[in-house]
Amino acid sequence: MTDVTATSTEEAAPGATPPARPESTSGAARRRRRTVGLAVLIVLLVVTVIASLAIGSRSLAPSDVWAGLWHRYTTGPNPADAELNQAAIIIQTLRVPRTLLALIAGAALALAGSLIQGHTRNPIADPGILGITQGAAFAVVCATFLGGLTAPIQYVWFAFAGAAIAAVVVFGLSSMGRGVSSPLTLVLAGTGVSVFLSSMTSAIALSDNASLDTLRFWNAGAVVGRGYDVIGVVALPILLGVILALANGPAVNLLNMGDDVAKGLGLNINLARTVGVVAVTILVGAATAACGSIAFLGLMVPHIVRYFTGPDYRWLLPYSALMGAWLLLAADIVGRVVARPGELEVGIVVAMVGAPFFVGLVWWRKAVRV
Repeated sequence: MTDVTATSTEEAAPGATPPARPESTSGAARRRRRTVGLAVLIVLLVVTVIASLAIGSRSLAPSDVWAGLWHRYTTGPNPADAELNQAAIIIQTLRVPRTLLALIAGAALALAGSLIQGHTRNPIADPGILGITQGAAFAVVCATFLGGLTAPIQYVWFAFAGAAIAAVVVFGLSSMGRGVSSPLTLVLAGTGVSVFLSSMTSAIALSDNASLDTLRFWNAGAVVGRGYDVIGVVALPILLGVILALANGPAVNLLNMGDDVAKGLGLNINLARTVGVVAVTILVGAATAACGSIAFLGLMVPHIVRYFTGPDYRWLLPYSALMGAWLLLAADIVGRVVARPGELEVGIVVAMVGAPFFVGLVWWRKAVRV
């Protein structure tokens, strides 16, 4: 019997294009999602940055925003153009700093959330699982109680140091006895340290009104009221944390195959986990020191991003940074609008969105079974 397919192929005209090899539908769909998602994120970021500069207790037209960005304002009496001068003061001294801080803090927290979920293999893990947020809170309360420091630029260094010390303690406890921390021991050590630090923080804050006031404001999570001085303190550590996190992406892919497989493929598991924890510590410590406690952002973003990227951390991590920056900035804008003439802190807005998202995530994935 003659093979019709082979005959038709052999008798094809010279120079004719051979038939295309069938392509994986899932792979093609994933590439389309990645491309579309990247384009959407870039457009959303640009639009949201413009909105952040324009929206507030006093709304500004886009033309006024553009002019105010470059106008050299004066605080003296009788400026040449009072309206433009006022717009320049609002934009350059208030809205630009909070916009920049929301972008870098959102990117840092989302990156840390993706990384810690990958290292613990826990879909409902949050950066606070390592006790980093609680370490920063404890240091802030101690700085206020012992040193009388109440301004963000004064206690930001203490918050960063407290976050770093807490992470080192957690990582050290999780590595005791075996030399290599596992996802389970990381979670257990982080939970224990978090509970201990939270109780110590409450004990100090309840005994001192100044410490309680500082902790109440800091725990709300806010990007307003922070100037370029605070941004200057945290920008370089966050940049370092971003570099470490992105470099750790391929290692997380291997770790998710299992420790034995990763080791068989030549991965230094101890080094990979150490780099991951250091990156998470720097990112969460710096962002938390600058903005206070912002919950749920690191939990939500990785799950949203996975729809576009799949489980590949080489893509998931940079997407998370972009999505986290947009989400925190958008939440800040919502907080300015819903409570006019006042505003809601960004941490409250994120929590209002994040709590239902967390419940829905647990129900949808059936991650918790009673």
